[in-house]
Amino acid sequence: MRPAALLLAGAALFPMSAAAQTTPPPLSAKQVFAPEDFTRFAPRTAYDMLVRVPGFTIRSADQERGLGQASENVLINGERIANKTGGAIAELQRIVAGNVERIEIVDASTLGIAGLAGQVANIILKQARKAGGQFEWRPDFRAHYSRPNLFRGNVSYTGKTRGIDYTLSLEDQTGRGGLGGPELFHAADGTLIERREEIYHSESDTLVAKLRLGFDGPGGAKGHLILNYSPYWGPVYDFERRYRADGNDGTRLRRNRLDGWMYDVNADYEFPLGPGRFKIIGLRHFDHEPLISTQVDSFASGAPDQGTRFERNSYITETIARAEYGWKMGGSDWQLSLERAVNGLDQRGALARLDPQGRFVPVPFPGGSGIVREVRHEGMVTFSRPLGAGITLQVAGGGESSTLERVDGDLPARRFFRPKGSITLGWRPDEQWDLSLKLRRRVGQISFYDFMAQPNLKSERQNSGNAELVPPQSWEAEMEVGRALGAAGKTRLRAYYYAVEDIVDIVPIGADGEGVGNLPRATRFGLESTSTIQFAPLGLPGARLDAKLGFEIARVRDPLTGEMRPISGTQDRWAELDFRHDLPNSDFAWGVTAGLNHNTAYYYLTEVNRENEGPWFTNVFVEHKDVFGLTVRAQVGNVLNGRHYYDRQVYAGRRNASPLVFRQRNDQLIGPIFTFTIRGSF
Repeated sequence: MRPAALLLAGAALFPMSAAAQTTPPPLSAKQVFAPEDFTRFAPRTAYDMLVRVPGFTIRSADQERGLGQASENVLINGERIANKTGGAIAELQRIVAGNVERIEIVDASTLGIAGLAGQVANIILKQARKAGGQFEWRPDFRAHYSRPNLFRGNVSYTGKTRGIDYTLSLEDQTGRGGLGGPELFHAADGTLIERREEIYHSESDTLVAKLRLGFDGPGGAKGHLILNYSPYWGPVYDFERRYRADGNDGTRLRRNRLDGWMYDVNADYEFPLGPGRFKIIGLRHFDHEPLISTQVDSFASGAPDQGTRFERNSYITETIARAEYGWKMGGSDWQLSLERAVNGLDQRGALARLDPQGRFVPVPFPGGSGIVREVRHEGMVTFSRPLGAGITLQVAGGGESSTLERVDGDLPARRFFRPKGSITLGWRPDEQWDLSLKLRRRVGQISFYDFMAQPNLKSERQNSGNAELVPPQSWEAEMEVGRALGAAGKTRLRAYYYAVEDIVDIVPIGADGEGVGNLPRATRFGLESTSTIQFAPLGLPGARLDAKLGFEIARVRDPLTGEMRPISGTQDRWAELDFRHDLPNSDFAWGVTAGLNHNTAYYYLTEVNRENEGPWFTNVFVEHKDVFGLTVRAQVGNVLNGRHYYDRQVYAGRRNASPLVFRQRNDQLIGPIFTFTIRGSF
């Protein structure tokens, strides 16, 4: 789907008008939804209610440096949930729907919370909350290649004892993937030189055990403690049978084993101090991530096997201390925040080759081991104030200083100071329209893994480590405009433009190496339309369509050719369509969902490859909302046979000065996916 078509589709949803609207009530700074507004959906949790708010798009917290300013557009009782274990969205999935008093949709600039822009959902919980729990079991089965996914689900219980609110939860975050079919390799002149038949499947299981405690202290103080422990497993099986034009047939088997664990401790305490409130936050994250990847080629001719094994034993740490002080003065909200964060990666990497006797023999692997550490300090001041006539203003300013180093290397530590901040303006001229504008200076995140060498066995490509990598910085402008359509629904349009410095992409390293690094400048421009259309005014009560359509144009100058091209691996167009019909006077519902995700190519120095699936994934479901008190749903996924596509061009050397060696094209089967869901409360 072309960007113009996405825009036209979004625009078509925009004007479903006003014929069904009633006389507007007096202007309000918020839109309020009561629990009865969601009764027809039979919600089990607070999250089930939030996802049905018309025209609202949930944004998860950005993986920012440290905790930083708020980015998740969801609050609970007017408070930001500042952690890295899922934030407010994860908390809402553990809160039973019966404990929700109301949901308020407000403009971010009215809240006095630094970092937020556009619409924000504030979930207000009842003062007298009942103890209770909820559970979900959601197995799925694929018709081809993948193993059954039997254990996906969660259970949680919330209660209160001796003045302490608690939530205990256990979740199995499992995933199954599978595909298979031909991989075709053609020479530069188009001659077929090799055909492979692939069978691929991967499994991921993360068992998340979490305890959340909340308590009220003396004089209006309150605090929280979250403990999280998660072991995980991630095996991968990839088998290819190879048929070559030169007769040198054979097989290739690649296996990955990833058996690790991580824990998180997150605590905060807030209390009155002088004219305002003081809040302290502490966070500790630890992740032990051992990976073993093995690839072996066997030959029908009887020649000795060839193989490579890559082992990586990694320890990832993050420690954050943050303090916030907020107060009101002269009709304005003020906040001062200070934060210290220490991030680290300790990687021990090893590479081995298979010898003729079938043993893996270690080989030199420069840059495969090391310790990376960053110590960062941030200070920000935020000022929020209403300007009258439905206009609100928020200004945040400050900066960060950081020390970034390879602890075990011979390069000196690098020290940086980066200013950052934002200006946000919100305007609500009447009950039907709202608009927000945000200008921001932001410092992005980087992966410490890119400081060390990381081989790609399947593509037979070596990504060199880059000790000179720095976080990107950007000037960002975002605008959102929303239009309420009365009984017909709501629609929003978001536009953004980012001017990025030190964009992270694939760069030359040394005389003939390549890896992740920084390019001087890049731009990103995008549009996204989000709409909810209620079909009751059109004569189909109980039916609604939620639609999200968007595209992005991201441009950077190629380090080899000097020409402008897309940023490697960015999402350049997307669509999410969700039609649901709750049949009146019954407990049945049915629906259709469809999704499109399209990505740009990766531009390596010796190859260009693009991977996509679909182009559309379409699912149909039927649901009964009261089967002995349970919600039961059956779904068939990928009914239109979305497939796996891969296009790869490999050159003899650097692609700006070397001939094409071969081109690989995959068009592979994924097949239907059958999902069965049982949800309940207790």
